[in-house]
Amino acid sequence: MDKIGFNGKWLDAGTPVASADNRGLRYGDGVFETMRLENGRIPLASLHFDRLFSALDTLGFEPGPHFTREKLEKEILELATKNQHTQLARIRLMVFRGDGGLYEPGPLHTNYLMQSWALNESYQEININGLVLDIFPDARKSTDRFSNLKSANYLPYIMAALYARKHRLNDCLLLNTHERITDSTIANLFISIEGKFITPPLSEGCVAGVMRRYLLEKMPDWGFAVEEAPISVADLEKADHAFLTNAVSGIRWIASIGKKKFTVGRLGELYKWWQEKT
Repeated sequence: MDKIGFNGKWLDAGTPVASADNRGLRYGDGVFETMRLENGRIPLASLHFDRLFSALDTLGFEPGPHFTREKLEKEILELATKNQHTQLARIRLMVFRGDGGLYEPGPLHTNYLMQSWALNESYQEININGLVLDIFPDARKSTDRFSNLKSANYLPYIMAALYARKHRLNDCLLLNTHERITDSTIANLFISIEGKFITPPLSEGCVAGVMRRYLLEKMPDWGFAVEEAPISVADLEKADHAFLTNAVSGIRWIASIGKKKFTVGRLGELYKWWQEKT
């Protein structure tokens, strides 16, 4: 049986770890990181842990001096070894406050939970068939300082994912309160207009994706023009190419958003750069 890690202890997968008073269960009072583990290492590990500890600081967590990147990374690799997932796996690390309180959390213990799942080799290649997307009509993301977090309070994305499944889509894009595109349920969006790739800035309310940050830094070195700029629904009609990106799947090209069609373009080349450099 696979193992999970809970507060530094190894438990059988499926072991209950949350009580009825758990704040993560009650309020979504926590954050999480989803990481790719490949050949015994975590690509872009420093970016993942930078984002995690920044989010904990934003939310007022007080995890203590022993809650460190080095400790977490060591335990992640140990978990993957126990589960025989060291070759290629998805890792989920959730951090949440403990039991107690109705709304105000007070001085509560910081809990963390680790899980791992094996990935198949298709995650090492760009998708053959382009993704089919549409825009989720029923939610609008805020653009405040919490919008960029990978929060356990994930309701708009959950409902958009259910909408995508109901309508036989691969994913959905979400809009912010200004009616502009933020991101998809599990990834950041890049589109290409007249040879330049564009992704929404963090001020638009998208999750601060690790791969998004990495590509913004590296794409110019690889010969791709890229910038952060708001993306309206009308901008999609001007775009030639589009892709989603996250730390687990890398780059996934989009074939259509609604009735708008896209071609793969140079995305295969971009994917190869990412594979080689990370």
